[in-house]
Amino acid sequence: MLALGLGLIAALLWAVHDLLARKLSQEATILPIILLVLAAGSVALIFPSFAWGDWDGLSAPAIALAAAAGLTFSVAIGALYKAFSIAPVRIVSPIVGAYPMISLLIAAMQGRPVTFADWLAVLAVVVGIAIVSFTYAEMGPTDQKSPLPAMGWSALSACSFAMTFALGQEAARQGSELPTILITRLVACFSIAVLFLWARPSKGALRGNWWLVAMMGVLDAIALSAVTASGRLPQAEYASVSSSLFGVGTILLASYFLKETLTALQWIGVATVFAGIATLSLQG
Repeated sequence: MLALGLGLIAALLWAVHDLLARKLSQEATILPIILLVLAAGSVALIFPSFAWGDWDGLSAPAIALAAAAGLTFSVAIGALYKAFSIAPVRIVSPIVGAYPMISLLIAAMQGRPVTFADWLAVLAVVVGIAIVSFTYAEMGPTDQKSPLPAMGWSALSACSFAMTFALGQEAARQGSELPTILITRLVACFSIAVLFLWARPSKGALRGNWWLVAMMGVLDAIALSAVTASGRLPQAEYASVSSSLFGVGTILLASYFLKETLTALQWIGVATVFAGIATLSLQG
C-alpha cells in the first residue's frame, strides 16, 4: 500500500542521511549539524510549498498541529543525538526503534482499526531492529557507568518521533500537506536555533562540508514530508512503522559502502524486520 511505500522511502532517505551524519559527527559538534540540516531542508521546502501548496485550505487547527509536530521533532532529534553521545548503538537503537509500537497505540486510541496481525508485524519489526542494533559491531563508548540516562533520552526520542508523525499526519488531514510540512520544519529549525544560541557550541570542521550538510537537509526534509503526507492515506500509521527501518538501513549501507561486516545473527534480525514489513503489506 502507498502509506507503507512512503515510509520505506523515508527510511531509505534517513539511512543515507545517517550514514553522512556519521562522517560529519567525527569532525564537528552535533548541534551545528542539526541546525544546518534543518535549515537546509527548510530552504528546500519553501519553493514547492508556495508553488503547489494549498495555503487557502490551511486551517488554524492544522497550523497548531504542525507547530506542535515541529516542537516534538526537535525534541526527538536532540534526544537521539544526546543518547548516542553517551551510550553505544546497542543501548540506544533498540529503544528508539520501538517507536512504531507507540505509533500503533496512538492509531488505536484515535479509533483507527488495528488488528492482531498488525501488532505481530510491528513487534517483528521492533525485535528485528533490536537484534541488529544490539549485535552491531560498532559498540561505541564502553566507560558508561549506568545506561539509565541514555535509556531515558532514547525513550524520550522514541515517544517524540511517534508524536511527531501522529501530529504531522493529523495536520495533513486537517489542512494542506506542503504548508503543514513547511511549518513543522520551520518550528523545529527555530527551536534548535534557540538552543544553539543558548549553548553556543563550536562549529568544528563544518566549513568544508557545507554541501554535505545541505544534502543531508534535503534528504531529511523529503523523508519527513513522505511520512507526513501519508496522513490522508488509509493506514497512515504504516508509514510511521516502515520509516523506523532507517537504523537497519544505515547498517546495511555501511556494510556495503564501508565494508563493515554483518554477523549471521544480524542478518536474522534484518530478515525479521522485513518479514514484519511484508506482513503489513499483506494486511494492506
